[in-house]
Amino acid sequence: MKNSQTITLALTGASGMPYGIRLLEMLLREGKQVYLLYSKVAQIVAQQEMNLALPSSAKEAEAFFNRQYNAPDGQLRVFGREEWFAPVASGSNPADSMVICPCTMGTLAAIAAGMNQKLIERAADVMLKENRQLILVPREMPFSAIHLENMLKLVRSGAVILPANPGFYHHPQTVQDMIDFVVARILDHLGIIHTMIPRWGTES
Repeated sequence: MKNSQTITLALTGASGMPYGIRLLEMLLREGKQVYLLYSKVAQIVAQQEMNLALPSSAKEAEAFFNRQYNAPDGQLRVFGREEWFAPVASGSNPADSMVICPCTMGTLAAIAAGMNQKLIERAADVMLKENRQLILVPREMPFSAIHLENMLKLVRSGAVILPANPGFYHHPQTVQDMIDFVVARILDHLGIIHTMIPRWGTES
């Protein structure tokens, strides 16, 4: 299966897993080709925050999310943490965009330093060197000077830092409304049309 837009989505071990899972749902719903990567700590956080057991096997994960979101075979591909023959590992076959959501400060620091010990870091490095879109969604507070310096370094390298900071002008009534606000902003940056939340200056 080949769509006009291919997006790599990486889940790391920061708090905020509902943002990443909701983003995955929306990308699949919109018919995008999705390459999914997640860290071992992301599995722990998903269990703790959402009571969600992310499978350790890539094939099991594909089957799980295909059932969950009724996605056709081939739309979602899941890759292991050190699956170096994955398309995302090479600049000869990069995705159109990559989102790391949620993004730990450790992952952010590794990308800023050009370290490629795991597939997530390598995939992000490929996006930067190929001048493709890289969006990082950190969920941390407060930020240290080191965190801020790493973010500035990445922004200067072409990345987008999109913190998981929901707004309130749309009068959220539920936690899901707040999650959707952040996911909607990510979709905006990916150029994906949606109606998840009211637009500023328009009626609800």
